[in-house]
Amino acid sequence: MTAKQGTIAVETQNIFPIIKKYLYSDHDVFMRELISNACDATNKLKTLSQHGEIEGDMEDLSINVEINKDNKTITISDQGIGMTIEEVEKYINQIAFSGAYEFMEKYKDANIIGHFGLGFYSAFMIADKVEILTKSYKKGTKAAHWVCEGNPEFTIQEHNRRKRGTSIILHISKENEEYLETSRIKTLLEKYCKFNSVPILFEKERINDTNPIWTKKPMDLKDEDYAAFYKKLQPFSEEPLFHIHLNVDYPFNLMGVLYFPKLNKNNFEVNKNKIQLYCNQVYVTDEVKDIVPEFLQLLHGVIDSPDIPLNVSRSYLQSDENVKKITSHITKKVADKLEELFKQDRAMYAAKWESLGVFVKYGMLTDEKFYDRAKTFCIFETIEGEYLTIAEYKEKVKNIQVDKNDKTVFLYTHDIVAQDAQLQACKERGMLVIKLDHIIDTHLVSQLEYKVEKATFKRIDAESIDKLVDKGEQKESVLSTEQKERLKTICEKAAKAVPSAMVQLQNLDPNDNPLEIVKPEFIRRMEEMQKIQGGASWMGELGGNTYNLIVNTNNKAIIDLLELPESEQLQAFQHYHKIARLSKNMLQGAELTTLIRELYTKSYKKVTQTD
Repeated sequence: MTAKQGTIAVETQNIFPIIKKYLYSDHDVFMRELISNACDATNKLKTLSQHGEIEGDMEDLSINVEINKDNKTITISDQGIGMTIEEVEKYINQIAFSGAYEFMEKYKDANIIGHFGLGFYSAFMIADKVEILTKSYKKGTKAAHWVCEGNPEFTIQEHNRRKRGTSIILHISKENEEYLETSRIKTLLEKYCKFNSVPILFEKERINDTNPIWTKKPMDLKDEDYAAFYKKLQPFSEEPLFHIHLNVDYPFNLMGVLYFPKLNKNNFEVNKNKIQLYCNQVYVTDEVKDIVPEFLQLLHGVIDSPDIPLNVSRSYLQSDENVKKITSHITKKVADKLEELFKQDRAMYAAKWESLGVFVKYGMLTDEKFYDRAKTFCIFETIEGEYLTIAEYKEKVKNIQVDKNDKTVFLYTHDIVAQDAQLQACKERGMLVIKLDHIIDTHLVSQLEYKVEKATFKRIDAESIDKLVDKGEQKESVLSTEQKERLKTICEKAAKAVPSAMVQLQNLDPNDNPLEIVKPEFIRRMEEMQKIQGGASWMGELGGNTYNLIVNTNNKAIIDLLELPESEQLQAFQHYHKIARLSKNMLQGAELTTLIRELYTKSYKKVTQTD
């Protein structure tokens, strides 16, 4: 069979429903598209002037937006390059035929936004009739008047317009009359057009900044300039920690300013979606997950690149190699900035660690390349207020906190008040405890155990104090084997009231508490992970979940307990157990810690009287 060639047919009567329903999901973007076209027309004129192809004064090149409620119209007018009748037929009547592409092929230095030739038709999402009045910059040409009512039929004829440029007149449909409200249009202009490269006037007021901060050189800016710009972007936010200015021209073009905000450690998700993506100063989206790494989506600011690949409606990114390169570059710039701050002013860096730590830890968890950089400037705060890197901590505790397997034990607390008793015991032994109290730390300690050579992490209530750093040494018990058997029987009988309590007899320091309630590190981490993921814990809460009840066989209160009459032994142990559970569940602090120790050291009779 002979091969046959032909042309794909497009049923033009179906184009308008497709544009309205599928191409642009948000009706508001009509303003962005029409203003962008007006900017392109103006920038084309500037380019021609720079190439000496236009004579005379350029005059005022601003774009005007006007509402006429009586006529129910919105008019967008520019004083740009304009069109001849032939150009209207070529670029408007042929859907998806872009004049921008042709122009950029001829003038490589043109700052043109459009590519697809579809933006103009977004007007029909809110208008049931659209008019174009346009006159070309070319001498001797007639103005054109084009009219269409949202179907394949149109009229075009000569017009008596004398001024160069284009006016788009939208006759707003009944169901979209909200767009005739001044406040509605002002909101759209401020969202989509506040940084466009051509002056835009609405209600005789200038609404945009044509030279935003990211288009300028960092050397020409001061800290107050960056602070003022942040106020424009986030008017109700606290001052940011610091900023990063992006200015790249090879192998891709990228400009922008990113700010590190102060974070609420209990809910840092609220800070997302605060980076705006622009293409040649035209707003695209604040959904930047395809170009900004996950952990940096907590930043605020602006990214602008003409090299980002947009879909035909210019509403979101299409992933390609350029996007990957830009993503990698942003990550590198952030790592460079953090490392620079850490090395140049460590005190300032540490002072901002509460917020900075979230970025660094989040990045270490989600980006392998960032982890490799950040492990040198990730710091931990000790309970004494000192800040140490991973390597510095290992060096500082090498004589005390290395266990029998030659692993450095990183001891940490999540609450210095509630775990005061354990902290005091650690201090007495010369142990160094760090604070890890952010929701993200549960994930971090698991990663660090995997990544950091010969290291393990233990919360200070995961074991009895003597067992936190297990050096394989065994203390002798003052109790005989027969006494231990009797003690275990009493303990297990008393603990039956709380079925999930697992009794363990340990030969500990005589000065340690007679009873300690601990939760094994593995079990506690599993519970925390389930809570973070929003699932119900299959282990429940303390009192209903598994925990270990450590009985110190060398403590005097436990030894004295065995000397009591059998009828009182069980009751005495239950009192000690009650104190242990109170000490676990109540906020402690130094005063309560002292009280608990006093209760433990009193005789059984005095304990019952105190209760």
